[in-house]
Amino acid sequence: MEVQALGYVGLPTAAIEDWADYGSKFLGMQLVDRTRDYLTFRMDDRRQRLVVSNDSADRSGFFGWEVADARALNAMAARVEAAGVAVERLPGIIASQRRVKEAIAFKDPVGNRLEVFYGAEIATDPFVPGRSISGFRTGPLGMGHAVLHVERIDEALAFYTKVLGLRVSDFFTVPYRAYFFHVNPRHHSFAMIETGRNGIHHLMMELTMLDDVGQGYDLALGEKGRVATTLGRHINDQMVSFYARTPSDFFVEYGWGGRSIEPSTWQPEEITYGASLWGHDRDWLGPEQTAAARALKLKAAADGLRAPVNVMEGNHTVAPGQCIWWDSMRKTG
Repeated sequence: MEVQALGYVGLPTAAIEDWADYGSKFLGMQLVDRTRDYLTFRMDDRRQRLVVSNDSADRSGFFGWEVADARALNAMAARVEAAGVAVERLPGIIASQRRVKEAIAFKDPVGNRLEVFYGAEIATDPFVPGRSISGFRTGPLGMGHAVLHVERIDEALAFYTKVLGLRVSDFFTVPYRAYFFHVNPRHHSFAMIETGRNGIHHLMMELTMLDDVGQGYDLALGEKGRVATTLGRHINDQMVSFYARTPSDFFVEYGWGGRSIEPSTWQPEEITYGASLWGHDRDWLGPEQTAAARALKLKAAADGLRAPVNVMEGNHTVAPGQCIWWDSMRKTG
């Protein structure tokens, strides 16, 4: 698989000052660079992971996907061009701003700007969080995951799987259609939700301790309207998380305990109990979808579904066939 991880994300905003506090004092990232029009944040030993800008050149935002080296980058460029998509080689000055050796850029079928790169710059000094947290789970798993609104999933599905080489982890159709994709042992680094529009739905950042998430939840509860989705646990990646509104028109999922998978043997199947095992009440769903989501959670409770005990012992690898709970959840409902 040529794409290895979600390496960085760039976000356009009209509220750059609000992002400075949100990114550091709430999420706990390290604010590295700050100008009137530009912010960059660290999450680990990488020089930057998140770029927030009100520069008109970056108004569309961008998602940076990492590959191993120049050979893999050239192979990806050839594959994308063969699919009839125009590929741009990023000028050296832009690659330098991205803190990478080399990168290409192109658009997905719904207009999102994707960048593929190699040679991310490593910082010379230790990561210093913006508030007291244990740290983020990143490394070879990448910075987390990105989930997009899409008007029609089928238009983008073939591109992300056949052209970019992302692999389907699983999917569900109720209370809405959603597909989840992996590129490494993180259960998913990318997902699409069919909502009738295009844009960012959320970014996920995973912490290394559950208490970091709980304390973040307390901070979010202290701000009216900050919590968009209450604390809960997802069924597919088993993440304990909540969703917080950002200063822009999307959410950040703040979580812990996400499962790892074995990419070489993982087999995708339909999830029949919906998105969440418990919690995760979404104030942004309509009444009918809210009722459907709640009914699925109550069914999961009535059927006695539980996360495997070893989830609570830290990050882990579980493959199909190793967990009775997981296999029964995937095949019944």
